[in-house]
Amino acid sequence: MAIDLDTLIQPLDPLPASAAQTAPPRPRQPLWWRFGQLLSAYLPLVLMGLLALATWWLVQNTPRIADPGQAVPARHEPDYTMDGFTMQRFAADGSLRVLVHGAQMRHYPDTDTIEIDGVTIRAWGAGGRLTVATARRAVANADATEVQLQGQARVVHGAEGSTGADAPIEFASEFLHAFLDTERLKSHLPVVLRQAGSELRVAWIEYDHLARTARLGGPLRGRFDVPTKAAR
Repeated sequence: MAIDLDTLIQPLDPLPASAAQTAPPRPRQPLWWRFGQLLSAYLPLVLMGLLALATWWLVQNTPRIADPGQAVPARHEPDYTMDGFTMQRFAADGSLRVLVHGAQMRHYPDTDTIEIDGVTIRAWGAGGRLTVATARRAVANADATEVQLQGQARVVHGAEGSTGADAPIEFASEFLHAFLDTERLKSHLPVVLRQAGSELRVAWIEYDHLARTARLGGPLRGRFDVPTKAAR
């Protein structure tokens, strides 16, 4: 039996022009709906960016653990203090060389120095020569062989009661730098020297008690007590 395909496959009739024209237009979506669609499409990318930013911020603000092999610089803060402080230093033969007393002492580990308020120092040099130093405040090295006296500083070399060239000599200033072991003293500020009734005012000084020498900076003003004939 023969089948005619042309009779079976019939072309569809096109829609009438009036039907195509009367089809309803596609409604326009509101702005918030379109924005929501856009946000949902890019939301994973936005979240990944925020996560990366938060990770960077956390890394920048996390305290770093110091390397155990790297020394942390010490801050200039006292590690201990003492009230009613007294320190003694002895020579190799057991004799007392330095006696330091103060109202309060503070030790600074970064410089290994001590600060003393209301300080009084008694030091015995070669031959038992005594040096007495006082000040409102002092900064000294660990063994108190080098002392910077600040505020109403006063240093007296020699024993009381000695006369002539051995009479005690006094230095007074707002700053005196004393080297007790070598019996030297210097200051860049004005200093008043007194000995046996005489007085000398200088702009600065470098004094060596062992060598009996002094460098004085001007201007200088002095008042010398000339001994009488009977005293001579």
